[in-house]
Amino acid sequence: MKTLDKIPTSKIERATKLISTGAKVGVNYLKYYGDKMTKTEGEAKENLNRNNAADIYDSLKELKGSALKVAQMLSMEKNILPAAYVEKFSLSQFQVPPLSAPLVNKIFKNYFGKKPSELFDQFESTSANAASIGQVHKAMKDGKELAVKIQYPGVSDSISSDLAMVKPIAMKMFNIKGKNSDQYFKEVEDKLLEETDYALEIKQSLEIRKSCELLPNLAFPNYYPEFSNDRIITMDWMHGKHLSTFSEENTDAVLADQVGQALWDFYMFQIHHLRKVHADPHPGNFLVSKSGTLIAIDFGCMKSIPEDFYIPYFELSIRENLQDKAFLDQKLLELEIIRPDDSAEEKDFFTEIFYELLYLFTTPFQEETFDFSDGKFFSAIADLGQKYAKNTQLKGRNANRGSRHFIYMNRTFFGLYNLMHELKSKNIKINNYKNYLNK
Repeated sequence: MKTLDKIPTSKIERATKLISTGAKVGVNYLKYYGDKMTKTEGEAKENLNRNNAADIYDSLKELKGSALKVAQMLSMEKNILPAAYVEKFSLSQFQVPPLSAPLVNKIFKNYFGKKPSELFDQFESTSANAASIGQVHKAMKDGKELAVKIQYPGVSDSISSDLAMVKPIAMKMFNIKGKNSDQYFKEVEDKLLEETDYALEIKQSLEIRKSCELLPNLAFPNYYPEFSNDRIITMDWMHGKHLSTFSEENTDAVLADQVGQALWDFYMFQIHHLRKVHADPHPGNFLVSKSGTLIAIDFGCMKSIPEDFYIPYFELSIRENLQDKAFLDQKLLELEIIRPDDSAEEKDFFTEIFYELLYLFTTPFQEETFDFSDGKFFSAIADLGQKYAKNTQLKGRNANRGSRHFIYMNRTFFGLYNLMHELKSKNIKINNYKNYLNK
């Protein structure tokens, strides 16, 4: 794979790259209008989506940082984006051009005053994995296999300007109006900045490991502060398949349930007991060992859940509460879905929408065990997404509703549900995490 000797870091360089990409997208639309004369609308649109996805991804993978992270986040939204975008943006989890060996050496010299070959007994100059914010190299020290994660230069400094450039696109894609929208972008910006603070990631990793290591079939790496700082993390090299690879290859239903139960318990224990959650549930952050142990390897994105959000959010997972009109009205107000200045018509409109959404998304919590391989449940999610994507009434309104905490909580559940479905986990005990609360 091609390596990068330089990453655009200045606002002008990054803006120029995005502008040139916009020009390519414009050419693709011209091709689309030409295709409509000789092809069906469906064929022409498919070509447009494929060409746009390729050009946008090719640009983002060279920019890296928050621009590529947004693509990674969107790749999990299978019910929002056309398949061509999901397929291409999913590559941001694993297939990104890495930094060249000379640039890696330069980064180490800046932070440690030494090349990696002088710090470790062995250091593989070719990265084992490159993603949106950093890349991983394999190393050896005193007989231990290590994973060394190196952050790309300029990532932290470019987050604010990247989001400013992406903001107009995101607002159009998700029908976000200008009013009250800043709180949502501030939430994303703060979380992305946290992900670039590797010292914070080590602290979070150690805290979660200590709290969750009692859960069965779950493992975490050790971390080595003497070879780490705010831009480089050194941890144990963990052996296993990426979760997506395991899901594709596994044919053992018992093993699928074992891994799925570990993943589900891990998330429920964090949310309900720790009141914080690993809010980046994509397959690149998990490995599965040969014995079926789930290995969590990345804790850059952690979301704290305040009580004044947690309580109404999960109170509405109880069907009796959802059916109680007065109770529902009060909780939607607390969650900022309904606003005090809404007209009666606006209140009824958004109450109906969120009732339908909540009723569907809380389905797993109504059973003692749930079958996440069930295609009907995930088809219903996809159908509901398409229904509101085509809703002309919704497009004419300000759709940025709800507390800022919804962004990462909804992302967590969307991602978790998708991973559970891909695993084909069938017999998942929903409240199994409670068995470990007092241990």
